[in-house]
Amino acid sequence: MKIILAPMEGVVDYTMRDLLTQVGGIDHCVTEFLRVSDRVMPAKVFRRLCPELLNGGKTAAGVPVILQLLGNDPAVLAGNARKGAKLGAPGIDLNFGCPAKTVNKSKGGAVLLDTPELIHEIVKAVRQAVPSEVPVSAKMRLGNKDKALALENADAIATAGADSLAVHARTKLEGYRPPAHWEWIARIRESVSIPVVANGEVWSWDDYLRCRNVSGCRDVMIGRGLIAKPDLALQIKQRQTDGAVSPYVWEHVNQLVQNYLYRIEQDIAPKYVHGRLKQWLHHLKREYQEAEQLFEQVKTLRKPDELKAILGYQ
Repeated sequence: MKIILAPMEGVVDYTMRDLLTQVGGIDHCVTEFLRVSDRVMPAKVFRRLCPELLNGGKTAAGVPVILQLLGNDPAVLAGNARKGAKLGAPGIDLNFGCPAKTVNKSKGGAVLLDTPELIHEIVKAVRQAVPSEVPVSAKMRLGNKDKALALENADAIATAGADSLAVHARTKLEGYRPPAHWEWIARIRESVSIPVVANGEVWSWDDYLRCRNVSGCRDVMIGRGLIAKPDLALQIKQRQTDGAVSPYVWEHVNQLVQNYLYRIEQDIAPKYVHGRLKQWLHHLKREYQEAEQLFEQVKTLRKPDELKAILGYQ
């Protein structure tokens, strides 16, 4: 079985991928989407989104990073997929699930689920453009406004030549509200001949077991659950092997947060640092009371030096 770190726009960037894969338990990652419209992007754009391309397509911990593309033009997506593969991406993923209004207004992401024929054309064009040894995958939601085309979309992706399909078990309209409809993933898995990855509402070992049991999927993709509990994948792997689990205590997580602050301070403008840090603390509040206390201490701060002082930065 595999645990995949889900793509989360504005959250799971290069730094977060690096930190979480060093914790362990993650088998591969998928980047935030590279949005393409009318041309093949230059190499520097690919490498800015996915610096791992300069390291054989892997994080420092050796975990492969799949390049995700978003768009609606089969030929343009194919050209960018070909470019990404040449630059060393170990796989190409296609985004048919983003719920963002700005993306959907440009006819990208989850809105494409209203047009299975176009989805088929996109996947087929990308599969033909990419060398056979480079896997092509897709991620979809159960639909745009409803689930009426869920099976048809999955079939469009599978018959176009995709090697695997990750299914976020909600529609765009349902957003991120629980529950995740894992039973629909089971229906999709039974209807297509390619491997299906289950995604949605996996926050714990018990959630993981229920997701696998209901969906019937061997592989699971986790996003927010790993942001909230950085060692969740590691805990799952430990339980599956010897059963001995040593969950991270706040001391471990706080060290990750301090490392994250240091890293993003090097990479982005100072005025954005506080927002990124608070975003992660907001996710961590779900699992760690200390994160909630820390969030309250820093929520009005703006300067990196002030943040470092509160975090006890070493």
